[in-house]
Amino acid sequence: MDSRHGSAEGVHLAEKVQIAAKILVVGHFAVGKTTFIGTLSEIPPLRTEETMTQAGAEIDDLKGVRGKTTTTVAMDFGRLTLSDRLVLYLFGTPGQQRFVQVWEDMTRGALGALILVDPERLRDSFAVMDLVEKYGISYAIAVNHFDGSPSHTEAELREALDLLPDTPVVTCDARDEKSSAQALVALVRYLQSHTRQE
Repeated sequence: MDSRHGSAEGVHLAEKVQIAAKILVVGHFAVGKTTFIGTLSEIPPLRTEETMTQAGAEIDDLKGVRGKTTTTVAMDFGRLTLSDRLVLYLFGTPGQQRFVQVWEDMTRGALGALILVDPERLRDSFAVMDLVEKYGISYAIAVNHFDGSPSHTEAELREALDLLPDTPVVTCDARDEKSSAQALVALVRYLQSHTRQE
């Protein structure tokens, strides 16, 4: 067998190998995580949503939330192929504090996290950001633009969320495929740049 042919074949096979990356899509309660994953997933997304009950309404803060009738109780899951070589597996976590125990399992093997933020409820993001930082996960911020929500400059967002200068901040609409994909691309580029620096 020609060794040169074998080497070329090996390189060709290596080019076809896809890299699978686990990405967390996180955020506080009712920020749009399920919608975001459903918008982008190329497979029917796995959803573990349940109808909210009156008992749950006493626990979950619905202030500033419009039309919320269901809530994720375990996780959302979807898949997105970004290129011939990179496939993202998207895991959405529940945003309520009572589901924090789910996080430890979810964070294992995660390459990074996209933190969805509601511009009207920026304070609600702190607990989620603390959890992501606790588990040492690199992240980007995606401000989910809701109809009628206020707009903030990037500088205002960075100050309000106390972000490091290199943390990516993008705006998206979780219902829109293009802007949601751009938010994920911003996260992936950030993660790639961090990997190269290490």
